[in-house]
Amino acid sequence: MKNLLSNAFKFTEIGSVRLAARIAYDGWSAGHTVLGKAPIVMALDVTDTGIGISPDKQKIVFEAFQQADAGTSRKYGGTGLGLAISRELAGLLGGELKLQSAVGKGSTFTLYLPLHYVSTSEVEPLAPRAQHARSEERTGAALESVADDRDVLVRERPTLLIVEDDTRYAAVLRDLARANGFQAIVAQHGADALRFAQQYVPSAISLDVFLPDMLGWAVLARLKHDVSTRHIPVQIVTTDEERHIGLERGAFGFLTKPATTESIAEALERIRLFTLRPNKRLLVVEDDARERTSIEELIRGEDVEIDSAATGAEALQKIATTPYDCIVLDLRLPDMSGFDLLERIHVERSMIDVPIIVFTGRELSTDEDRRLRRAAKSVIVKGVESPERLFDETALFLHRDVAHLSPAQQKIVRRLHESNDMLRAKRVLVVDDDIRNIFAMSSILERHGMHVITASTGQEAVDKIAADREIALVMMDIMMPGMDGYDTIRAVRARPESHSLPIVALTAKAMKGDREKCLEAGASDYLAKPVVTDQLLGVLRQWLHR
Repeated sequence: MKNLLSNAFKFTEIGSVRLAARIAYDGWSAGHTVLGKAPIVMALDVTDTGIGISPDKQKIVFEAFQQADAGTSRKYGGTGLGLAISRELAGLLGGELKLQSAVGKGSTFTLYLPLHYVSTSEVEPLAPRAQHARSEERTGAALESVADDRDVLVRERPTLLIVEDDTRYAAVLRDLARANGFQAIVAQHGADALRFAQQYVPSAISLDVFLPDMLGWAVLARLKHDVSTRHIPVQIVTTDEERHIGLERGAFGFLTKPATTESIAEALERIRLFTLRPNKRLLVVEDDARERTSIEELIRGEDVEIDSAATGAEALQKIATTPYDCIVLDLRLPDMSGFDLLERIHVERSMIDVPIIVFTGRELSTDEDRRLRRAAKSVIVKGVESPERLFDETALFLHRDVAHLSPAQQKIVRRLHESNDMLRAKRVLVVDDDIRNIFAMSSILERHGMHVITASTGQEAVDKIAADREIALVMMDIMMPGMDGYDTIRAVRARPESHSLPIVALTAKAMKGDREKCLEAGASDYLAKPVVTDQLLGVLRQWLHR
């Protein structure tokens, strides 16, 4: 109710906001699991005379990261998460949210709740549930079940965890997975996917980005920041063609909806062959023989085959004849620049999803850094502790099982992912116009020993960065009213002394092009809201480790 009232006041400049409570005799979804059985249903109406919402936008405002108009974030602030969270809470309370609105005339949001709370588990289902019924949707209605193989798994056969809430598409993926030699387990919610990954430890995962309870990016982040599941290859399935978000976070591949039977089968065969192959192939492109030997010794293991090249031409020759799973590249080569080599590599369609880690001692300009980030999955600058990060990145992109690493290598991974020593006593500036977001972010950072300072506007952030040379990192919200995060980042980067200051952009949309916009503005990294704590800490460790 606080969120509904807050929205009503925010979007109503002239007129009124009205709150009414009443007994409801109709209006909620027919056949609702709880409301349909409740003796008394109450309705709480929040009515305003504000800007209103068009019919086409009414269908999406309850979805995470959506707002009625792209310009509202610029004028009014906000993230587009409030109504998604409100709908989640309504479902947990056994009720639901409804909307009536007209552009220019205002809106009425109605919260329907049973007068006396009854758990969904105490209500007789309206229809028989299948043996493996899935979690409740936010509205209280159940998703249709998809039969799978979880009760008849054979340990010797590969298993694919299919994370997909579209039951028809999940069934298609299941059937094609079986035809390609996999056993299949289906999860229709992100929370189920994380639980099943721990419980069944599948050979591979097919992950849809848009799930009822969380974005697939959040699921991917949690999988890759857990040392027990980070080695499992994950194929991202989405309508969004932005490959970088998943691939740079450790995804194995990318399948764009709507996919054909042939493209799905091809993707499944690629991931199946990868899981069956005991050794992964790494190419090290480095002209310094001692440096090359050092890298090979660092990464070496029984599960990795390492080739090396001293020149760009030699690297291209090896790539033409051998399929590699990951490439480590130095920018200083005797016959061509690393930038040129990257461009020539990416001409090959077979190399489009191959992670390339740039490991260089060069001081990169802002333009060079942006250029590299568009091409390479990870940019590692050589330094005192950078070999640890290089090993961790190669282990992630080669999908190496931490349990099979040497004790020394396991120690490196666990230190980077489970130790927060490098975070303690560091000063972090959190920039956000919403005090609730500042409080939530500050609570996480302070709990890990960091000193947090805050700014609620872009100009305030610029002033604080200029006045405080001890700030080690900036968390920058993008959707702020007036001077947004993009403009603020540009203003910070305009000062030479802030050229290398790590700035992590936070955006609630996670839409196509957001990553590129953030990096073009000068951000060092990018996180989508709602921020996953493990992913946030991983990004902080990465940038404060440099």
